[in-house]
Amino acid sequence: MNGLTLVALIVLAIGIGVAWRAGAMHALRSARAPEAMPARDLPSLQHAASAERAQLLAFAEDRRRLYGELADARSETARYRQIVVDIERNAPPPLLDAPGTPDDLKLIVGVGPVIERMLYQMGIASYRQIARWSERDIDDVDARLREFPGRVRRDGWVTQARALHIGKYGTAP
Repeated sequence: MNGLTLVALIVLAIGIGVAWRAGAMHALRSARAPEAMPARDLPSLQHAASAERAQLLAFAEDRRRLYGELADARSETARYRQIVVDIERNAPPPLLDAPGTPDDLKLIVGVGPVIERMLYQMGIASYRQIARWSERDIDDVDARLREFPGRVRRDGWVTQARALHIGKYGTAP
């Protein structure tokens, strides 16, 4: 180790010591008790404390509201899960290509497995039945599909069912 390296190490050690001491003094000054502060600094300190308290209260209120919304979402999810389980337990399973076999209603845009089973439970199993729905029938089915309001008209089930029936059976419904 040459002399220049030794001097550099000593200067570095002294610099670290000075920086540490300055940080410690700064921490002592910032941690000083409010009663030891000059009177002119107290109003700004009190204002900062009240602003921080207000912000914490706002955060607590947001947290309470969000936990309430989470609980509502979880209960709604549980309700939908129970609906799916009930539908799957009670719906007859569709048979494949046997006479009188129900049509695959999932080919209608907007009808998934859950709605298909709900329709089967209502006795609706063919494209022909859906293709022949009147406005009143659509309202009745829509009322029975409470979890999916307006789906029948929005997705145009009747028009789709007519096209699917013609494509499968070759005749008008």
